[in-house]
Amino acid sequence: MTAETNPDTRFASKVPRQTYAATLAAQQEQLKTDALLLRFAASRQQLSADPYRPIYHYVNPEGMLNDPNGLCYWQGRHHLFYQAYPPEDPRQHWGHAVSDDLVHWEDLPLAIYPGIEECCFSGSTFVEADQVVALYHGTRAGNMVAVSHDPLLLNWDKIPGNPVIPQVNTDPSGRPYRVYDPCIWKEDDGYYALSGTYWDGAFQIDCQMVQHLFFSQDLTRWIYLGPFVEGDPFLARGEDGACPYFWPIGDKHILIFCSHQRGSQYLLGDYDKLHHRFHPTTHGRFNFGPIGPGGVHAPSAAPDGKGGVHVIHNINNSIASNGWNQIMSLVRVLTLRPDKTLGIEPVAALESLRFDHKHLGATALPANRDIVMESIAGNALELSIDIDPQDAREICINVLRSPDNEEFTAIKFMRNGGMPLQRNGQWDQLDALMLDNTRSTLLPDASGWFGEITARPPEVAPFDLPEGETLQLRIFIDKSVVEVFANGRQCLALRAYPSRQDSIGVTIRAQGRAATLRSLDAWQMKSIYQ
Repeated sequence: MTAETNPDTRFASKVPRQTYAATLAAQQEQLKTDALLLRFAASRQQLSADPYRPIYHYVNPEGMLNDPNGLCYWQGRHHLFYQAYPPEDPRQHWGHAVSDDLVHWEDLPLAIYPGIEECCFSGSTFVEADQVVALYHGTRAGNMVAVSHDPLLLNWDKIPGNPVIPQVNTDPSGRPYRVYDPCIWKEDDGYYALSGTYWDGAFQIDCQMVQHLFFSQDLTRWIYLGPFVEGDPFLARGEDGACPYFWPIGDKHILIFCSHQRGSQYLLGDYDKLHHRFHPTTHGRFNFGPIGPGGVHAPSAAPDGKGGVHVIHNINNSIASNGWNQIMSLVRVLTLRPDKTLGIEPVAALESLRFDHKHLGATALPANRDIVMESIAGNALELSIDIDPQDAREICINVLRSPDNEEFTAIKFMRNGGMPLQRNGQWDQLDALMLDNTRSTLLPDASGWFGEITARPPEVAPFDLPEGETLQLRIFIDKSVVEVFANGRQCLALRAYPSRQDSIGVTIRAQGRAATLRSLDAWQMKSIYQ
């Protein structure tokens, strides 16, 4: 049987592949001279000259990057997988990086290669006592299972019987089910998996998000149990449910996923283990506009071991970059707050990157005037800002600002600027948080998306700042990305591409009425690749 007719090898990768040792010390010795890692290191060195390439957000070492996959914790280390496109065979393989703290990442060789499947698309992992199980979508085949046992998860074997959930013929509505991006977990009676997709309409036009539930006792034979999410009043028609991750959080469960229309988001609710159905009660987003250009796209998530969840996203590019494109967000810690809403914080280990600390104490912010932070500037910064908005209708912080204000990226708190909300039988107006990159660059093509010039509206997220609570922002600026965390319960991110080398300034403005800056701390940030 030839490779063309053998289903195990007809799509075999052209990337050289080797088998690694079974002990940690031997693996580490092999990696010192690994040809693929030496190539990655040379590529990183070459690409580091790009002024838009981040220094403390993870970016893959070579070529294109797409969805993060299979975030997990195994034998004392965090592992991140992602869709990589090696130059000698630019189909999706699973790239691989490892970290001790979710901040400093080290490249590892490619993990999962095409073979039975044409491309290795998105999926998740489940960590057991003696192995890590990866469940992912293999194009032109179905959903696949691979397992690894070794210390650095370098050797992956696809189990017999793949694809374990084959593609099936569907009627025009997409029923009985489509096989696509899966996630996996385990309960007392066996393994459960979701296949995130859509049905009852056209993709990105009027379809409906659906998560299909499957069950297996042995990872090989899977039974279809029907749609998983019941009573979802939150998602608009046209959104699908790609890249699902389903985990407990506090005394609730969270389903994190993305749509190809509006990017990464979540459903928070209750899981009925008896009937294996999820009843969402709350919906929220990590992206507040289209996925491109520059939007927060797909997630990967894993339990943090403390009742919360770690999540990382890929963030789309806005301009064509030479030899690379997308980046990863910072890892975020999701928790269930006492009021049953979602807490969102950056991982604590980011503080290890700080140096050259600058502090500014209490400062008056007069109405309608930009206050230039004279001693604070940079394009690889962390800002920690505490502001009492008082009666100002808007607080605006401009970063990556040129001296003449031609270029800047704006972060705004807008009092009563959000959607109306009914609480305790009365209508209330939410505040809003905005991240605006519409004037972040003078480049004519900085909003390119699929080869077209595309204007992206600002990100506007719901945000409630009760009376007596100050506005507490942590702002991370890294060459071509800005991430904003607000009061531990909201987060926004966008790409920004200033064209001027002097677009590194910071200003604060109170609009309408005066406010008070209680404190501002700023740090330059080290590279995670040095």
